[in-house]
Amino acid sequence: MAGGKKDTVNETRLIVQGDSPQFTELIRHSIEFELPTGQTQTKGEISACIQDTGVIPFVSEASPEDALFVAEALAAAGIPIIEISMNGPGAMDVISHLVKHVPTMIVGAGSIRNVNTARNCVDAGAKFLATDGAIPGIVDYAAKENLVAISGALTLTEVISQWDAGADFVKVVPCNAVGGSKYIQTLKAAVPQARLIAAGGVNQLTALNYVTAGAVGLSVGEELIPKEAVVLRQARRIQELARRFLNAVDNGRD
Repeated sequence: MAGGKKDTVNETRLIVQGDSPQFTELIRHSIEFELPTGQTQTKGEISACIQDTGVIPFVSEASPEDALFVAEALAAAGIPIIEISMNGPGAMDVISHLVKHVPTMIVGAGSIRNVNTARNCVDAGAKFLATDGAIPGIVDYAAKENLVAISGALTLTEVISQWDAGADFVKVVPCNAVGGSKYIQTLKAAVPQARLIAAGGVNQLTALNYVTAGAVGLSVGEELIPKEAVVLRQARRIQELARRFLNAVDNGRD
């Protein structure tokens, strides 16, 4: 695998042309025959996949077609996980579309703010539930539905509270507002058993530091899925960025 210095090359140097239909078909083929079916995996298997992969891509605003393109590109790059934010319009339809058309992907719902929304996400087919804060009832509801819970937190008190409540992962957000990787290191020292996911300010320059500090995963949005790459259908560009983030995770765990 490439070293950290190579991974920090400015992503604007990547190919900007759209990908050919043949390349798109290759992505579909690799997804269909090489990855497990996300919708049939158990909670334990999904939790293990999230930790092993170490990168949780999230999409804030996208049409079902755009999200499908992104999901296929990510899966072919070795990231069979995608989180659809509830902050975007038509998020439920996007989840349903992905569950139907990319059964190999582990499709989750993010930025959940209440149990009713969580319930609708589960009905749409979401396999994990993520929040951006310590939202009451979400961890308990996820446990009841036998789903992975990624609970948001910021302070040490919130991290302890969400972990002790049974969250499978605690997403520390926004990391960049409170010290970045050094803050993750501080939290990890205080609660070493907690599985922390870094969110906010995660990019190619900071990814390695977050993992080295103790984060088991990285929540990444446009730094991994540029809007331009989606519009122009640049699957290779997304895959190259995915490779860099995956390398950062691997290097940080060494």
